[in-house]
Amino acid sequence: MATLIRVLGDFDLAEEAVQEAFAVALERWPRDGIPDNPGAWITTTARNRAIDRLRRERRLAEKTETLRRLAALEALGDPVNESAIQDDRLRLIFTCCHPALAVDAQVALTLRTLGGLTTPEIARAFLVPEPTMAQRLVRAKRKIRDAHIPYRVPPDHVLPERLQTVLAVLYLVFNEGYSASAGDALIRRELCAEAIRLGRVLALLMPDEPEALGLLALMLLQDSRRDTRVSAGGELVLLEDQDRGRWDREEIDEGAEIVERAVRGGRPGPYQVQAAIAALHATAERPRDTDWGQIAMLYGRLAELQPTPVVELNRAVAVAMAEGPERGIRLMEPLARPLDRYHLFHSARADLLRRLGRNAESADAYRRALGFASNDVERRFLERRLAEVTGGEA
Repeated sequence: MATLIRVLGDFDLAEEAVQEAFAVALERWPRDGIPDNPGAWITTTARNRAIDRLRRERRLAEKTETLRRLAALEALGDPVNESAIQDDRLRLIFTCCHPALAVDAQVALTLRTLGGLTTPEIARAFLVPEPTMAQRLVRAKRKIRDAHIPYRVPPDHVLPERLQTVLAVLYLVFNEGYSASAGDALIRRELCAEAIRLGRVLALLMPDEPEALGLLALMLLQDSRRDTRVSAGGELVLLEDQDRGRWDREEIDEGAEIVERAVRGGRPGPYQVQAAIAALHATAERPRDTDWGQIAMLYGRLAELQPTPVVELNRAVAVAMAEGPERGIRLMEPLARPLDRYHLFHSARADLLRRLGRNAESADAYRRALGFASNDVERRFLERRLAEVTGGEA
């Protein structure tokens, strides 16, 4: 599909041609056997179907654009070279994540075109009506077509900033799966899986980009704890209380190896630093073995690369674990205004106050967190903690 989109400049026509090719395969392969190169067979058959459709359009009206597309398809060649397909997939990733598109459209189009999710699946994942998501996809495709957004990997001088957009979109997809922003489930496994799969594609296509490796490592290391983050009863389980024997050791080993390979490149970036932090958590056999001093230092480095209030909040929590709750509380004070509507700021502050025995202040912070939390699993956890510090009173 990536190859046909490049040639046709039309997402819908390319998708229809590929669907027709799969229909032909379902009819012929059981009878004739699977071809030696199924991917090339599908692409060639889809190309031929697109040629047939455009020839029909040409007979109806001699359109200049139809003739251009037809000539490009006929020049595509047969069979399709695998390296050319990889190049087209890389171009498609950057096209879906073009900064001219709104971020929500980038995410939706990436999942639809590269992830293979259906429109209803994407709509359910992001808690919007199916017609809303369908319109979002239509508008994104139309903008790419009408604005003549180039179907290419950006030139070298703008590649770093454009790659950051692509990485950010993939991480948005992963985070929505790892900690859903709303709804009755904390984890949406299909989104995590799609983000990791697309991260693997990007790392394979751009093996010399350490931040692409860093993001893949980060997602693998975080995903390794997925099955222990919610109890059998559907309740949130904090990192320190999780059963580490159930963590996915294969993902941890792979993630740790990838982040080591990334940092050897000598070009540190935010995703590599976050992956290094995740690796320290994942490789600690017991909660008390966690090297909080090293984690706090890494968050300090991350704050230099990515100076945001959320990073500073995470650094404050790490410092609190390394040096004591009072130190963490002091570091959080300047964050009260920028993070006032961020429920995790209030819940983190509430926890440190609880550890210090300042229950009345802790209760106020938990109530503040509840005012902004929208995920049901997180809300139940906050309500339990509030009951603990108030003796069961609201």
